[in-house]
Amino acid sequence: MTKRTLCALAFCLLLLFGLAVTQSDAQPDTFKQILPGVWFREGDLSGKGHCNNIVIDMKDHLIVVDANFPSGAQALLSDIKKVSTKPVKYVFDTHHHGDHSYGNPVWTRMGATTLAHAGVVDEMKRYEPKRWQEAAKTREDVRNLKLNTAEPPKQTFDKTPFVLDDGARRVEFHYFGWAHTRGDGFVYLPKEKVLCTGDAATNGPYNYTADANVSNWPAVLGKAAQLDVQHVLPGHGPAGGRDVLTGETEFMIQLRRAVNRSIQEGRTLQDIVKFKNGQPESATLQLPDSVKKWVGPFYAAQVRDTFEEISKGKPHGDLPH
Repeated sequence: MTKRTLCALAFCLLLLFGLAVTQSDAQPDTFKQILPGVWFREGDLSGKGHCNNIVIDMKDHLIVVDANFPSGAQALLSDIKKVSTKPVKYVFDTHHHGDHSYGNPVWTRMGATTLAHAGVVDEMKRYEPKRWQEAAKTREDVRNLKLNTAEPPKQTFDKTPFVLDDGARRVEFHYFGWAHTRGDGFVYLPKEKVLCTGDAATNGPYNYTADANVSNWPAVLGKAAQLDVQHVLPGHGPAGGRDVLTGETEFMIQLRRAVNRSIQEGRTLQDIVKFKNGQPESATLQLPDSVKKWVGPFYAAQVRDTFEEISKGKPHGDLPH
């Protein structure tokens, strides 16, 4: 098994078995209306590995943000039935990771169209079927779909923004570049000033950097921040405001700055990261208190990935797997 596959599997296992830190203000498995016609479901990340979901009410149908894992999709469907009888017409994958896309077959089998930026398909071609097959070993919901690999989105776009507007509501799908993954997509409701960020901006210590472009991450969020936004609905962690964007941006800036300073001082990876059984366990680098909300169980891996990215002069997601 390759190093990157091990990293991805380790990340999924951390989520599955509850080792991720749950913020004190987190409310997993809650389904709340943010604004009229916009609902936010906070996924049970630590217990079930689920991402958050957003449901957007259109004139004759619904749009769902993120397919989730299959069990997360089923949980969302149960909540949707409590607020609407309209069919789900579109499901937008913000990126290719399993907790955001492995539920695709659940939605397409009921007639919905899965949608994503073209980069999501490219990432699936790069990493599948290995990640799907590894997930199936530990997740019954993935196994029960009886598929050999992940189902890619049925519809993609490469010119941004892609717009769905039925006269009742305008929904924009944006791509601002490579941050968390090569295919990071954002969903923006201009009238309601709502931005759905996927994992390009999380509200807490949930960042996974193995497939990332850490150096470019702040620039991507800077473009997103140019939108008129009041409500930020992240891929993990509670709903929030613009502080989610600014906090995530500052965390990424401070992370790279601290690692780069260590490299310039001549410190090695082993000097700043402690490993156990070949996996990063802890990191000695201290970040400012202003970003401590984003520092958690994945911090050592984030430091390692950033160190490797700077040392090799390539986005971490471009390094040999």
